[in-house]
Amino acid sequence: MFINLNVGTLHEPLTGRRWEPDRINLEISRRLVHFQRSQFETGDCVFIGYGNRLEFFADLLAIWYLGGVAVPIDGRLTPFEIETLIGTATPSLFLYQGEMDHSLALVLKNHNVTSLDTGAIPKDSVEIPSSRYALDDDALILFTSGSTGDPKGVVHTHRSLCARWTTLEQALGIESYRRTLCLLPTHFGHGLICNCLYPWLAGQDLFILPPFSPDVIMRLGSLIDEHKITFMSSVPSVWNLALKIARAPEKRTLKRITCGSAPLSAYLWRQIQDWSGIKEVFNTYGITETGSWVAGTTGSEVVPESGLIGEPWGATIKIMKAVETVDESLSVEECKVGETGMVWLHTPALMKGYFKRQDLTDAAIHQGWFKTGDIGMVDDRGRLFLKGRERDEINKGGFKVFPADIDEIVEQFSSTSDVCTFGFEDDFYGENVGMALVLSNTSEQTICSLYEWIRSHLAQHKHPERWYLLDEIPRTSRGKINRDSVMQECMKQSPLNLRDLLRGQ
Repeated sequence: MFINLNVGTLHEPLTGRRWEPDRINLEISRRLVHFQRSQFETGDCVFIGYGNRLEFFADLLAIWYLGGVAVPIDGRLTPFEIETLIGTATPSLFLYQGEMDHSLALVLKNHNVTSLDTGAIPKDSVEIPSSRYALDDDALILFTSGSTGDPKGVVHTHRSLCARWTTLEQALGIESYRRTLCLLPTHFGHGLICNCLYPWLAGQDLFILPPFSPDVIMRLGSLIDEHKITFMSSVPSVWNLALKIARAPEKRTLKRITCGSAPLSAYLWRQIQDWSGIKEVFNTYGITETGSWVAGTTGSEVVPESGLIGEPWGATIKIMKAVETVDESLSVEECKVGETGMVWLHTPALMKGYFKRQDLTDAAIHQGWFKTGDIGMVDDRGRLFLKGRERDEINKGGFKVFPADIDEIVEQFSSTSDVCTFGFEDDFYGENVGMALVLSNTSEQTICSLYEWIRSHLAQHKHPERWYLLDEIPRTSRGKINRDSVMQECMKQSPLNLRDLLRGQ
């Protein structure tokens, strides 16, 4: 399957490097021999300790060809964090590029893990071994949490990955992806499975950039024009910056943009459409456990609506009242049209399970249905709307408050650069609403104006009780906001004295 594939050309716009399909197949072949010389065995886990480079994709396909399990990890992890993951997945190989950190080298040595710089593989002639993979073999492990404690790794088989790509082609076609740009990390599902592998394995050209780089985002419009990009995927945090510092593309080559991994408000959605000059800005809903994109908006005339996801892509969606106990049909506790509840998914691209965690797998999957932990509803047109995560929901004295609702309003205020709403413990209400803010203007007048903006747009019970001014809101390596982490960061600081500020006006 992986030798003489009909893959597209790989490009690195910043370095000018480019691999045509013949070169890609040669690079894969060379890796097959060198991996085997490193005592690689079928079924072994292989850590790929870097990403977003040409060599990453040759490494990945070579691992799969030999029947191995690829484990892409965030190259910014500390040796301590990598050792935690090694203790769980016990890899035989650790692939890296360039100079290795001395502490990491000691970790690998202590765990008998062979390290290999795949940027320095000799260019000698090779004899291609026989393929060892099978459709139901484990193919990919993506760790979604636990690099400092109890790792949670999502396992996908070749079958579940192929199912995801097949359903996407059926729902979206492939023509718009002719020249695809990736500025998302290749160590998580959105960037790897959907943004990169879906178009590239279907023969489309892939342009790879460093993830979430402000310098790159500043040049986004120019890069799109220079390389005639037709498609890119993204997350909202990319646009929070790009809309401020990047000029819009001018050559009209873009056909489609997708945005996922975090809620996309109607306000930001329309801004992206205006900047890009296209209507096909699709909001996508994807979870690592479902091979990322499982639903989204489609069609040439997309009308942004806050919370709108759209139609399922090769999946069945049910909104359930019950969250702990379900029957085989998953219908007894199903919500009515327009009623909010818990989102459950059924898809052929569902993960095999959590790596070595049958307890977590059993808690998340019931009779082939996956409990997402998301809160949403389906309208009378069969479109999914999301309200937030189960764990994000704030219960303020019995009132349910969804942080995304507040974020959406605050981000529309002219001086807001970034915002994250969260819940904190409150002796009277049980929980109350806190808000972390990054403002371009922090004057008293600006803060008071924002207060009036919130008061005029949100019900009283949704008003944040505590405000924290930050220089930057912390995000994960995937560009996501972890509200608990933001809350903990804010608790180290004193909130604004809103009462005194408002009294002075």
